Amino acid sequence: MANHTLLLLSQDNHHYRDLLSKAYLPGLTVLMPGNDNEIRAGLERADILLGEPARIRPWLKQARELKWVQSTYAGVDVLLSPGTRQDYQLTNVRGIFGPLVSEYVFAHLLSINRHLRHYREQQRHHNWQPIPYQSLAGKTMLILGTGSIGQHVAGTARHFGMQVLGMSRTGREAPNFDRTFQPPALNKVLPQADVVVSVLPSTPETRNLFDEQRLNHIKPGVIFFNVGRGDAVNETALLHCLRTGRIGAAILDVFATEPLPESSPLWDMPNVVITPHNSGYSFPDQIVTRFSRNYLKFIEGKTMEGVVNFDLGY
Repeated sequence: MANHTLLLLSQDNHHYRDLLSKAYLPGLTVLMPGNDNEIRAGLERADILLGEPARIRPWLKQARELKWVQSTYAGVDVLLSPGTRQDYQLTNVRGIFGPLVSEYVFAHLLSINRHLRHYREQQRHHNWQPIPYQSLAGKTMLILGTGSIGQHVAGTARHFGMQVLGMSRTGREAPNFDRTFQPPALNKVLPQADVVVSVLPSTPETRNLFDEQRLNHIKPGVIFFNVGRGDAVNETALLHCLRTGRIGAAILDVFATEPLPESSPLWDMPNVVITPHNSGYSFPDQIVTRFSRNYLKFIEGKTMEGVVNFDLGY
């Protein structure tokens, strides 16, 4: 059996090394570099890299033996920009974030719908004051992106009795969606949605998808989530809609620039919730399970899980 060498390029290197040492990975040597010189030395012989895309990118050119990169994130857009090396297999961890992102969306949606923040404030003032609300049942959710994350969110929405519409590049039917559409139909579908959830990746087609013109088609008072990529939304147009009340509330986990600059007006808007890009966290134990399955496929020459198409961008 051929031997392989894995170089760790992650913020959680120690955790990954410990987990990998317990996994069944025949013929694999794991290198955990402590500094840049050790990284350079490791790149002389490593044919596999595991880590966050932004940590891997600066070292790609020096990885002479590279055959496979396992990203610890689902989003790998920093490895897809023009001029970046693409002569290796790239796999991401799509498929493991669905339950986490679904928890995130419904934690915030229920909090807004049931006025939890207001009741907390009223409790502080010993104020007994019911606030009218409506059920989620019968409301319509539009999810942009019908892959594994979108399907999980859709399944939870159906549990609450919501109608679920989806948009994807192909418009193909997908589990848990009542109907699915292609992007050209978006302006017709948007006015039907009480809740809009973007789980879109960053691709040339999705960038600036929600510009000023597009946001004119949303239903006034909509609850808008972005848990995909920040560049799908024009933040100037979004700010305008939030100020006028056209968007009732925005729950934003991703932004065009991250971390979100301190000067951004979004921080201080009462109808905005900001979280630091953590709606779906990459848990090392889940990633090592995925990596281990992929490694066994890699050494047998089989198709791995989560292979990224460099042309499509996901």
